[in-house]
Amino acid sequence: MMAANNLPREVEAEQIFGMAEKEMEYRVEFFNKLTHTCFNKCVEKKYKEGELYMGENTCIDRCVSKYQQVTNIIGQMLANGGRPM
Repeated sequence: MMAANNLPREVEAEQIFGMAEKEMEYRVEFFNKLTHTCFNKCVEKKYKEGELYMGENTCIDRCVSKYQQVTNIIGQMLANGGRPM
């Protein structure tokens, strides 16, 4: 009888772990896409120095900010059935 009572808790724990795993996969994918997109857009292909130029830094800051804003807007639209907020 005790094993039957623990089954819902085990299933719930597995679901929580699965959701956490999916969240981590999403965050890694988000970071990788953001890095790839902003790097390709903002960083010159021929490296002249080891540090980023001021213009590259500014571009990356703006790119990351816009990427996050757009991702948030899309997430809100998906949560609201495709309607913009």
